Amino acid sequence: MAKKAWKRAVTRADLALAAYRHAPVSRHNAAEAVDLVLATITEALVGGEIVLISGFGVFQVRSKKTRMGRNPKTGVAYPISERRTIVFKASRTLKAKLTARHLEREHPPTQTSESADDAS
Repeated sequence: MAKKAWKRAVTRADLALAAYRHAPVSRHNAAEAVDLVLATITEALVGGEIVLISGFGVFQVRSKKTRMGRNPKTGVAYPISERRTIVFKASRTLKAKLTARHLEREHPPTQTSESADDAS
């Protein structure tokens, strides 16, 4: 199965606009709130803390040890230095929503003869 291209990424501005539309705040205050939330998450991750957003998922920093890598074109081995990376694990709630949405797209509800009779 071929990968589908991203339709569009949700940006910081999109998040601010959503906050503005759903809360009694100005656009400027909505943008500041989004920036504050993202800054708080960033600071926590940089500090090595785990960020748990209930119903959404968990962000956490993992350390990766030094290892040997290989250039796939030339086959030359080289060391990949130790580093820290961010890992996200979706919550069960988010996974369930994603699965339900996928199933709706892959298998749309079909009209049965009973429901067709009801519709007329």
